[in-house]
Amino acid sequence: MAPQTTTHSDIGLDLALAVIASSTAPLLLLNEDLSVIAASKSFCNAFQIDPGNVMGLQIRVIGTGEWDIPQLTSLLEATATGYAAVESYEIDLKQGSGLRRLVVNAQKLEYGHDKSVRLLMSVSDVTEARIAERLKDDMLKEKAVLLQELQHRVANSLQIIASVLLQSARKVQSEETRNHLNDAHKRVMSVAALQQQLSASSVSDVQLRPYFMTLCNSIGASMIRDHNQLSLEVNVDDSVTTADVSVSLGLIVTELVINALKHAFPQDRNGKIKVEYQSQGPNWTLSVTDNGVGMPRGGLKAKPGLGTNIIQALTSQLQADIKISDASPGTIISIAHAQISAVQSGHATMGGNAI
Repeated sequence: MAPQTTTHSDIGLDLALAVIASSTAPLLLLNEDLSVIAASKSFCNAFQIDPGNVMGLQIRVIGTGEWDIPQLTSLLEATATGYAAVESYEIDLKQGSGLRRLVVNAQKLEYGHDKSVRLLMSVSDVTEARIAERLKDDMLKEKAVLLQELQHRVANSLQIIASVLLQSARKVQSEETRNHLNDAHKRVMSVAALQQQLSASSVSDVQLRPYFMTLCNSIGASMIRDHNQLSLEVNVDDSVTTADVSVSLGLIVTELVINALKHAFPQDRNGKIKVEYQSQGPNWTLSVTDNGVGMPRGGLKAKPGLGTNIIQALTSQLQADIKISDASPGTIISIAHAQISAVQSGHATMGGNAI
């Protein structure tokens, strides 16, 4: 009887079987008809399969038949012929009364001159990770609903406060006090409009064009008696920003528009106010322009008031610069955020005159 010889192919296969069997990752080595050549101990332990009875079985019949998944079988057959590769393919594996979410990867092995087809298939259990992701998504959705509800309630509360201020303004005898209460009423109504617009928007992102349109429509409805005499125009690009930034921008627009309506058109003067916003990357410019009487001349300066302080504080918070220019006629107030200059100087500075 001739002695048996050991080929390099046999040695290579034995080594591959030993490596797979000892692997800490769930692995299967399959042949062309998807029968199991080798299975790692971690695979058998993870999926409660008897390692002594798995060799030679087709993948669809191992265990209690839970691996009989037509889509997976088709992908593995295509991989065996070289027409596909299984990359991060997710499947639901039924075990008992539960489901396990698995990520499967498989590739055809090429080695030596051996023409035999071998597929190496790895499996990762991502069940807990997917559950955690779903819980996180559910919590985020719940948070979004609660935040929108809070914004809606805040807007309603602001409208109630505005109504109380207006009633108080009608009752007081002092003209100065009445003017202060009317100013407070207009500001509260504008903030209420901001809140209503935010409650209708995404929690994280706000489209500025409809946001400014709604805000300015609210201001115009409450402060402009004759729209043929005074008009309020909005010209905004397709910019989208965060809710926090949009609130600051909205408050700035509110103060600048109210300021123009109060001071730019005395004695029922006709005119127009234009609100514009343009952005390019991280840089943006917000401007409010009127064609009114312009800034005080001859060295006269208006005493800074509450609106001035609000605008300066919000501009600083946004790390932007404020600039006041003569529009001939009227005034242009521009607020610009330039990320490059902010980085170079370490912080943004405020230039120009007080409003």
